[in-house]
Amino acid sequence: MESRKSSTMANRKAPRVKKKLDPESEAWNKLPWRKFEQHVYRIQKRIYRASQRGNQRAVQKLQKLLMKSEAARLLAVRRVSQDNQGKKTAGVDGVKNLKPQQRRQVASLIHPKQWPQKVKPVRRVFIPKPGKNEQRPLGIPTMYERGRQCLVKFALEPEWEARFEVNSYGFRPGRSCHDAIAAIFSDIGKKAKYVFDADIRGCFDNIDQAALLKKLQTYPRLRQTVQAWLKSGVMTEGEFTPTPSGTPQGGVVSPLLMNIALHGLEEALKGVKRTTRDKPQMVRYADDLVVFHSTLETILEVKTRINDWLKDMGLELKPSKTRITHTLTPYEGNVGFEFLGFSIRQYPVGKNRTGTNSQGTPLGFKTIIKPSKEAVKRHIAQMKQQIDKRRSAPQGQLIKELSAIIRGWSNYYRTVCSKAEYSRCDYILQQQLWSWAIRRHPNKNRHWIRQRYWKRGEGQHGIFATSEDYDLRRHDATKIQRHVKVKGAASPYDGNLLYWSQRLKNHPTTRGTLAMLLQKQQGKCRWCDLQFREGDQIEIDHITPKSEGGGEELSNKCALHRHCHDQRHGTHNKGHMIEEPSEEKSSCSVLQTSGWGDPCA
Repeated sequence: MESRKSSTMANRKAPRVKKKLDPESEAWNKLPWRKFEQHVYRIQKRIYRASQRGNQRAVQKLQKLLMKSEAARLLAVRRVSQDNQGKKTAGVDGVKNLKPQQRRQVASLIHPKQWPQKVKPVRRVFIPKPGKNEQRPLGIPTMYERGRQCLVKFALEPEWEARFEVNSYGFRPGRSCHDAIAAIFSDIGKKAKYVFDADIRGCFDNIDQAALLKKLQTYPRLRQTVQAWLKSGVMTEGEFTPTPSGTPQGGVVSPLLMNIALHGLEEALKGVKRTTRDKPQMVRYADDLVVFHSTLETILEVKTRINDWLKDMGLELKPSKTRITHTLTPYEGNVGFEFLGFSIRQYPVGKNRTGTNSQGTPLGFKTIIKPSKEAVKRHIAQMKQQIDKRRSAPQGQLIKELSAIIRGWSNYYRTVCSKAEYSRCDYILQQQLWSWAIRRHPNKNRHWIRQRYWKRGEGQHGIFATSEDYDLRRHDATKIQRHVKVKGAASPYDGNLLYWSQRLKNHPTTRGTLAMLLQKQQGKCRWCDLQFREGDQIEIDHITPKSEGGGEELSNKCALHRHCHDQRHGTHNKGHMIEEPSEEKSSCSVLQTSGWGDPCA
């Protein structure tokens, strides 16, 4: 009897123990992060305004002041070691997952006075491109170099945000794919035009380093540091390869350097204009660009001008992805074009459905933007892959995985005419799930299978759900919400925090719960009380953990920075315990596009 009791007690789950922090972690969390953020942002605003005035001397003085400050160095280290997804990926030195004591050491080592002349090479890995047989080379710097690059980015980005062209949208804070699509609709919505659709071949790998450094126009020490990063070379499976051209794709500062290299392309097209009102309009997202004009002769001249301009930067257009088409009528067998996973085209319609110009005159066509056929095809294949992976998994686990994919993909395309594609995806998904259920129970009849996995609802098979009412999310449950394009040359460094916090709440990839929390908290983090800014990693946290009886109601949730979330659950004296993972506890970043959307490459 006693032995049975002892075995029963041994099998019981041990009570959860509150996490006790070590002194270094506690000291790191107690740093005045709010003051650091305010101090750094204050200097960045001054850099932005000095760059707008054209005062280069003031810009460089402020940049030196920013990079020497302890606040900026600590924030740079926190960004790369806590916030970034790549914190668990090591460079050539094998260092990853920095502890608080190591973070303090790195913050002291990245002071500009201690910058070394030589830089360790980046570790190159190859990742597959979605839906293609090609692979993209990714360069991973060491954690120390990531901290230095983030510090340099803090200083350079405000300067160039004041200079960048209005219609440049890729890899810029506060701008996204949806802003580029809205700009395209604004350019062609009232007039049919010819389109020059182009892609730059190997943009990151082929940039002329000398031309880039000359365009950078910075003081010698910073110029030498950037040059050292460009010349550092790559290590591929233990073999060293020099880098005489390009910038490693994957570094913290690489996207900014790429934008600096392509800056001025829009200005170069101003000499092609025919009249004051009728001039070519360009929209660029990273290395993808489209140019619109009403005449074919102008588009052909634009193509020549862009080719000549890119040669000075060591770049060229990719012939397989470069073509000329028309938005309304066929040209060389093509009509319309695809951009960032969207299909953009104008359709002839009758007088009752036609669009009108600013004077109210019927146009005879309607501009429709919707998900591209390739994007829908890849999404359907992705869902099928998840279903095939979980042939013997519980139904609830399958629903959880599929709902996350459906939610992300639907949110990415909810700003355009996507209802027909949503319904088609739902129909095909039901067929895939029906095949999954029949394969699990080959000896059961269809009525039994329907009763087992579906409940009453709309459609032939009803709603795919568990007995605990855990329903599969449908594509058509996502409401269409039009995206408002960013205002002109507005930047997060202009100081208008109210405008940017409102845009964050209305961002297409921001889910319903997070959007309501941002509105409830007036765009501020509940822990540090700072305004959420573009690029911040935001997570949903349960105020009372579910393990302690907390529910899923909105009053028991709050929006926090990722680092604030870690700090809150690591604070021993607050009495909080580490929560278990939850489907609702996912992060949102508007610095990048949705991970479930289409890549721009």
